[in-house]
Amino acid sequence: MSYFDDSEKIALLRLDSIPGIGGTRTRNLIARFKNPSAVFQASFAELTKVEGIDKRLALNILNKKTDVRYAQDQFNKARKLGVKIVTYWDREYPENLKKTAAPPAILHVLGEIVPQDTIALAVVGTRIPSDYGKVVTEKLTVQLVRKGFTIVSGLARGIDTIAHRVTLNSCGRTIAVLGSGIDMIYPAENKKLAAQIIQHGAIVSEFPFGTLPDATNFPRRNRIISGLSLGTLVVEAGQKSGALITAEIALEQGREVFAIPGSILSNKSVGTNRLIKEGAKLVQTIDDIIIELEPKLRGFCDEARQMPSVPAELSEIEKRMLKLLSEKPVHIDTIAQTLGISTAEALSVLLTLELKEFVKQLSGKMFVRMI
Repeated sequence: MSYFDDSEKIALLRLDSIPGIGGTRTRNLIARFKNPSAVFQASFAELTKVEGIDKRLALNILNKKTDVRYAQDQFNKARKLGVKIVTYWDREYPENLKKTAAPPAILHVLGEIVPQDTIALAVVGTRIPSDYGKVVTEKLTVQLVRKGFTIVSGLARGIDTIAHRVTLNSCGRTIAVLGSGIDMIYPAENKKLAAQIIQHGAIVSEFPFGTLPDATNFPRRNRIISGLSLGTLVVEAGQKSGALITAEIALEQGREVFAIPGSILSNKSVGTNRLIKEGAKLVQTIDDIIIELEPKLRGFCDEARQMPSVPAELSEIEKRMLKLLSEKPVHIDTIAQTLGISTAEALSVLLTLELKEFVKQLSGKMFVRMI
């Protein structure tokens, strides 16, 4: 349910477009003047009495050049594309994000944000994960979805994409936060994935339509990723990974930070190992996450959808195959030899199980179990 009508939302978009205003000052202005349009009717003296509004900002608000047409155009684009303009005052505004220090006044939303999304975990990491990082992301994401978590990430290549895709394949909910306008899906190869997310979650951006995915936007994007979530799980991260920024912001927001340990020989684990060294929760299983978040999860996970780990209709050879496999990669020749079948037959069974997302093929014809 919207707190403001359309005309007030247009006024809020106009206010939001003024450089230097930001979410906190906008909330201060609305608290003082009750609605966005009244802000533009206030006098210079009245505006400068509002916390955070100095003379320069007051003049910017009063300046007749403030673009009414721009705000109307933004609103029209939202209507045309089916984008919801969700304000801080709306019931749909995410509760977790609202509790952070500097939530944006406006979110552009494609899809639906529902109360269930309060139980959310951010899953982030490198854009170029190792096989280890891919397997860990897939395995933990599946298990988190089965516990009822909404998975939040940034739609970037690598860990983000894996987390979104696995969530959808596991019939879970996922939220993707953009560092660009909601009409500028980035990277372009994830447009199909974005369309799927809209059907089972939401695409979110605080940026106006037409905003390009510039590097300076991503720290702002990251604070929303962590802000939507009860905690942030960093899978793999190099020394200067953007995922580390998300983790740092999560700590500032009073949220939990979790990290996957990695090899001391891998550059992709430098960031995660450092997080653990500095106090992040080391994660080996999702129980490490559940225990840490337990006070906030009481009564929820018990009611969450429990998905069967192994369908009853699996053939006998498929069951034997799953029993043989584990988290440790096994070569196809070893699998065939252990089961007493040909390599071709083993590959056929493994392909079937991979399509059902019970196993994963790694490079070098190595296979691991995913459930």
